[in-house]
Amino acid sequence: MVARKIMQELGFETEEAADGQEALDECKRKLPDAVLLDWNMPVMDGLEFLVEMRKLPGGDGPVVVFCTTENDIEHIQKAIEAGANEYIMKPFDSEIIQAKFSQVGLL
Repeated sequence: MVARKIMQELGFETEEAADGQEALDECKRKLPDAVLLDWNMPVMDGLEFLVEMRKLPGGDGPVVVFCTTENDIEHIQKAIEAGANEYIMKPFDSEIIQAKFSQVGLL
């Protein structure tokens, strides 16, 4: 909810999914411009979601920013290798999200 509020304050239209599979199903219907993604999600974790989304037609397009408590180098490396554009460690604030989205050219 905090991330959603921050994204809306930055002018983004947001959609929220309850789990990784629901998020993937939404992407199959319509790919977003960007995904703010948590590693730890039910049904399908963030890494599994990212790998599957990148396989979709046009799936290389959305900017993906991982936002998670998983902060060891192994997790970060796996996320980047799977196609994440940026990685934010929790806790985070509006300034951090704004900076990351500026770095990837969305702000």
